[in-house]
Amino acid sequence: MQNDQPTGKERTREKDGEEVTALARGLDVLRRIAAADAPVSNRELTDWTGIPKPTVSRITATLVGAGLLYRLPDSERFVLTASVLELSNGFLRNFDIRARARPFLIQLAERTGLSVHLAVRDRLEMVVIDAIRPRSAVLVSRLEVGGRMDLTRTSVGRAYLAALSETDRRALIGSLQTASGDEWPSIASSLQLGLDDALRRGFAMSIGEWHDGLNAVAAGFVGPSEERYAVNCGGAAYQCPRDKLIDTVAPALLDCVGHIVREIGGTHPAPATHAAS
Repeated sequence: MQNDQPTGKERTREKDGEEVTALARGLDVLRRIAAADAPVSNRELTDWTGIPKPTVSRITATLVGAGLLYRLPDSERFVLTASVLELSNGFLRNFDIRARARPFLIQLAERTGLSVHLAVRDRLEMVVIDAIRPRSAVLVSRLEVGGRMDLTRTSVGRAYLAALSETDRRALIGSLQTASGDEWPSIASSLQLGLDDALRRGFAMSIGEWHDGLNAVAAGFVGPSEERYAVNCGGAAYQCPRDKLIDTVAPALLDCVGHIVREIGGTHPAPATHAAS
């Protein structure tokens, strides 16, 4: 007689799969709360993630018990706790490139009078890992460490894409296309132009494309372990019109990146022949 019951190993694999799924859902909930501008309810988390509300309720209760979330008194809404900072601080403590690049980022900010950001990619966005504001600036960027930037419409995102190998760039652009859906044709046209420009000049530009009235220039580089980074320098359009970005800010930016590359033992991106498709 055939035994259709799962074996011990099969039950273990099923249980492991459930645990991995639960972890992925818990991380998704944390990311959604971190990205929100206000305390978040279980109902909102269900709408945003597609996870059933009873499951969301169990996840938030677990995260509250773990000390990663705080439930507001007399409310069904949640915020992150300071314990989450331990994770990010652990990352930054071990992020030696950030410390070694900082003196050159400060020099760039003071030299140009513009805000400077060092960024890496997190999934389909760029995330700021260091932010420098010049002492002389009246109007500066509000982006702080942990702030996120669009990959396709910002100079820092385009600089990161230009710093990738052609294979990795095509794979990432494919993911961006899938995520963008029907909006991709309009995104792709400007991205193509921006990438062509970045690959030709060695730096990328964004003139009011991410936020109206904000201009920026960025350049990417390769770390000693082949990881990619990008340095962004920009501000209000009246501070850095297009001509100033090209003639003054871009040379200072490339000089800064050159110093960082030499300091960390990294490299400049390899020349590429293709951009977006």
